[in-house]
Amino acid sequence: MKRPNLIFAATTGLLILTAVGVGIGCTSSNGDTSGQSSETTMSAAEARTVARSGGDATVTNTGANAFGQPVSGLSKDDLRAFVVGNNFFNDNWVTAPASTTGRDGLGPLFNAQACSSCHFKDGRGSPPTDENPTAKGLLIRMSIPGEDSTTGAPLPDPVYGGQFQDNAITGVPAEGTLSITPEPIKGKFADGTPYSLANPVYNFTDLGYGPFHPQTMLSPRVGNAVFGTGLLEAIPEETIRGFADPDDSDGDGISGRVNEVWSSEFNKTMLGRFGWKANVASVKEQVAGAFRGDIGMTSSLIPTQDCMPAQTECLAAPTGGEPELDDKKLDRVTFYTRTLAVPARRDVTDKSVQRGEQQFIGLGCNACHKSNIRTGKAEPAQLSEQTISPYTDMLLHDMGPGLADDRPDFLASGSEWRTAPLWGIGLTKTVNRHTRFLHDGRARNLTEAILWHGGEAESAKAGFVKLDSKSRNDLIKFLESL
Repeated sequence: MKRPNLIFAATTGLLILTAVGVGIGCTSSNGDTSGQSSETTMSAAEARTVARSGGDATVTNTGANAFGQPVSGLSKDDLRAFVVGNNFFNDNWVTAPASTTGRDGLGPLFNAQACSSCHFKDGRGSPPTDENPTAKGLLIRMSIPGEDSTTGAPLPDPVYGGQFQDNAITGVPAEGTLSITPEPIKGKFADGTPYSLANPVYNFTDLGYGPFHPQTMLSPRVGNAVFGTGLLEAIPEETIRGFADPDDSDGDGISGRVNEVWSSEFNKTMLGRFGWKANVASVKEQVAGAFRGDIGMTSSLIPTQDCMPAQTECLAAPTGGEPELDDKKLDRVTFYTRTLAVPARRDVTDKSVQRGEQQFIGLGCNACHKSNIRTGKAEPAQLSEQTISPYTDMLLHDMGPGLADDRPDFLASGSEWRTAPLWGIGLTKTVNRHTRFLHDGRARNLTEAILWHGGEAESAKAGFVKLDSKSRNDLIKFLESL
C-alpha cells in the first residue's frame, strides 16, 4: 500500500501538504466520436422520461432551491418530519449549556455551526478561495498508518484526532489555521487550445497542540450534495456488487471495487455507499459522523467527542448532554436528507446536449457513471422500485496519482475514490454560486474536473483532450443538463 506523499516544513507550527489528490469519469475507451451524428428525434413523452433522474422522486425546480425539495407524495406526518429535519439541518448550533434554545452542544472543537454551512442549500461545498475566503465547505481527514483492531477504520492522528478542526468554543484552543495556495499546471488540447489547472497546496499554521504525528496522512474533502441519498441507499446491494470487477476480468480497463466498512448503526461490516471513499454504510451514519466531526456533537451512534489526550481543555469542556444530539433529532435530520428529491434534467432535446451524450458514451464515461439503475424496496415508499439515473456505480476506482491522497480508508487505497454521482451537477452554479468540483474542489469548472482524471479514467481524459472545441463544448453541455 502506498505511503503518504506529504511535505513537512522545517519550522515549528507550520505544515505544508501538497495535494495530488476526485470526480467525473472513468473509462477504457479512447475513441473520438466528434464526427458522429448523434441528433435524434425525441417525443415529448420520451423527453419527460429521460428527464426523470430520480424516478418518482424527481422535481422540476431549477432555481436556487432546486436541491432542497421533498420527494412528492409524502404524508402529512412525513412532511412535518421533513420540515423539522430541515430546521435542524439549517439552524446554527450553539455552545452548551443553552437548553432554552434546544440547539446546544456545539464543539468543543468544530468546523462549522450548521450542516448547511458545508452543504449550502443541500448542495456541494467549496474550498476557501480568493472570491470566498470564508467558505466552510472543506474539511481535512487525518489518520496514521494502521487500522482499528475492531472496526478496521483508519487510526486517528494521536494528537489531533480524525479530523482537523479550525474552530473551537471559548476556552478551548482551536487546532490551527488552514490556507490553500494554488499552483498552476499548464497544458494544451490537441487542437492547440491552452488550459491551466490549479494544484492546491495546503498550508497549516498556528497549530494549537504541536506538530502532527510524523506519519500523519491528510485528505482534503469538500461536502457532497445531499439530495438523492435516500435513492442511493435504496439501490440493492447485489446491484452494486454486480457492477464490481476487481480483477478486470472483462479486460476493459475498469476494475471497480466495493468498500467494506464498519457500521455503527448495525454493529457489523457492511457495503460502503457514502462519502468520497464509500467509507460510510448508511445515510444515518453519514449524518451522525458529520455532526460529530464537523459540528462537534455526539449521538447514540458516535457517543464520544474527537478530543485526544493532549487536548485537555477539549476533554474538560461542558457538554450538551449525553448524547448531545438525541435520537429524535438525529432521525429527523436523517429523514430530511433521505427524502430530498432529485432535480430533473433539462434541455434533453437540445441537439448539442444529445451530441454531448454520445461523446460521454463514446469516451466510455458511462462505464463508471452509470444511469438507469433500479432501486429496491425502501422507506418511504416514494424511494421504492424507482428507475433512476444517478450516473454512478457506487464503486471505488483508481483515479491515478494526480488525484491520490495516499490515505487508505477501510478497503479504499490512497488512489481510489467512489464514482461521484453527476445528477444535478449542472445546477451547482445556480444553487451553490460556484463551479468547484472533485473531492477537494480543486477543479474550477467541469472541463478541469475531466482533465484531472487519471488511472482507470486516463483514456477517457486522453480522448477528451483529442476532441475539437465544438465536441468538448457539446460534452460539457450534456453534463450541464444533468
